Amino acid sequence: MTDLFSFLLAITPLALLIIFILLLRIAVHYAVLITLVVTWLIASWQFHLPLQVLTAASLYGAAKGLWPIVIVIFAAIYGYNLMLSNGSMAVIKQALASVSDDKRVQVLIIAWGFGGFLEAVAGYGTAVAIPVGILIALGIAPLKAAVVSLIANSVPTAFGAVGIPVIMLAEQTGLAVQTLSTHIIIQLAAFNILLPFVLVAIIGGGIRAIRGVFLITLLCGVASLLPQYLVARYLGAELPAFAGSLGGLVTTIVVARLQKRATSTEGVALLTLFKATLIYLFTFVFIVLCSPLFPAIKQSLGSVYSLIDFSTAMGGKLQLKIEWLITPGVLILAASLLGAWIQGSRPKVFVQQFFATLGQLKKSIVAILAIVAMATVMDKSGMITVIATTLVATTGIGYVFISPVIGALGTFVTGSDTNANVLFGKLQATAAQQLGIDPHALAAANTAGATGGKMISPQSIAIAVSASKLDQLSGEIMSTTLKYCLLYIALLGLGIGVYYTVL
Repeated sequence: MTDLFSFLLAITPLALLIIFILLLRIAVHYAVLITLVVTWLIASWQFHLPLQVLTAASLYGAAKGLWPIVIVIFAAIYGYNLMLSNGSMAVIKQALASVSDDKRVQVLIIAWGFGGFLEAVAGYGTAVAIPVGILIALGIAPLKAAVVSLIANSVPTAFGAVGIPVIMLAEQTGLAVQTLSTHIIIQLAAFNILLPFVLVAIIGGGIRAIRGVFLITLLCGVASLLPQYLVARYLGAELPAFAGSLGGLVTTIVVARLQKRATSTEGVALLTLFKATLIYLFTFVFIVLCSPLFPAIKQSLGSVYSLIDFSTAMGGKLQLKIEWLITPGVLILAASLLGAWIQGSRPKVFVQQFFATLGQLKKSIVAILAIVAMATVMDKSGMITVIATTLVATTGIGYVFISPVIGALGTFVTGSDTNANVLFGKLQATAAQQLGIDPHALAAANTAGATGGKMISPQSIAIAVSASKLDQLSGEIMSTTLKYCLLYIALLGLGIGVYYTVL
């Protein structure tokens, strides 16, 4: 009875979060703050977490939310806003729209390739809002434009926002980033190939629409998968989404041109396009230079760091390491400032967009700090262990098959793959250890499942509805996308279960 009571109290914060956000429609940042207070009370009363440890865990979690999560998101959106203000994003949109007049090819280029790229470098809804707008401008029905953009914004979110979801998963679980990255890309490999065909079928009105574009669709998927696998396995989490989206995008554009499906729409001069993409090019270059490919640079810049200690009971401490120069957020910020300056942005614009971005993200910042603090308290109090132990005892080895569902639930509730990993990453790793399975496998399954939940999260749906101006059809967008989401998660769970328990 006591164990059941502890389990029910342990899952109370997660249940409350779902109720507040989905049923009561409370804003995410308020919902997480209220749930954090409830978590403190439960951790202190039922799990006997001393006040000093509770305080240290909360402050440590909030600080970890600020660095590196918030700094990455802020830098990415700041760079994107600078590109909007100086016209660079408009140039990129025009260039993409001029490649082909075949709507099936357009959806591969814009929703899959460019949408994936936006998720890699910015996230925060840009990978849905921008493709929806471009596709509608090209004559695609708003409902279809919204649905394909939501479905396309699934797989790329695993390594989105410069790998922050996986980096945070590694920090929460203490697992190796590169090993996690490799497991994730293996688990999502089939979807990298299948989803482009799904997008084509939706735009074309059925499976027959694939006829005539089978080769270019297949090449698009393969060109997305192979670079992601190589980068994930040998470099880590920061660049797989970059490499995969660029691989699929460039391959599709080249093949479309070779097939002479060019539209009469005026294109963009290469020099103009090059200048418009400078922020993203610099981001890519800076991250590569600070990767394991250049150990001397990585070691030199990595030596500039600070250690912040949060004292717990009996002389213990939680220690946060802040690397000031090689954190992805700092690299993106440097790339944004340098690129935007070359593009013509002036000091006044830099300042205006800085405060505009801060205002745009203020609610998200509060939510992120609170949710990482909450997850840390749940971990340090033993609540995560209680949940994992009970779930494994109830489901046995069958837990492996449902592990992606937990990740999907996390993204569905919070709208963020990163937050899903913060909430449930340690739970998955603990469950894996109790089952005698490699913890990397189920921690990765959390991220893989989270990519499915992303396509139907209320935040994503709201962005798609806003971009497509289909307020009256939000329910239809959700119900249409839900069918693909459920199939996605079911196939993913089956694949992961068979791969890790049977093969």
